[in-house]
Amino acid sequence: MLFDQSTVELFKSTIQKDGYLILPSMGNSMFPLIQQGNLCRFVSCQAVEMKKGDVVLYYSKTGQIIAHRFVEMKFMNDTSYFYLKGDTNLGFDAPIKEHQIIGKLVSIQKGDRDVHSNGLALDLWGKLVIAIPALSGILRKYLNCKTHYQF
Repeated sequence: MLFDQSTVELFKSTIQKDGYLILPSMGNSMFPLIQQGNLCRFVSCQAVEMKKGDVVLYYSKTGQIIAHRFVEMKFMNDTSYFYLKGDTNLGFDAPIKEHQIIGKLVSIQKGDRDVHSNGLALDLWGKLVIAIPALSGILRKYLNCKTHYQF
């Protein structure tokens, strides 16, 4: 689904006004942490507050709204570039600039329970998936098999 700039501004203003934004998950790039249909709660986030492993909501140059894991920031030609990656993706997303950041994940509603991003398990998972890149390939292979064998 593609979004225009006015929708992105609406998302940003909703976070400023209400303190958060809740969006349903689509896709499987953050499996198993975030699965199709989970409700994700995002809050305002300044780039200087982001830490490696945070899940960041941003809009891409192609108009997509994406929530992927923050891996690193690089400074080039007087500009900060942020590198993000889906947990099941083999490569990084195109680098983004600070103005593309909408918010940071704080909780995931999975059915009748909420999982908070500041919990020890999610923090460890984030560090693990960044530290062991091969894990993304294993997760991708699992999803491909799971999809292939569903009736």
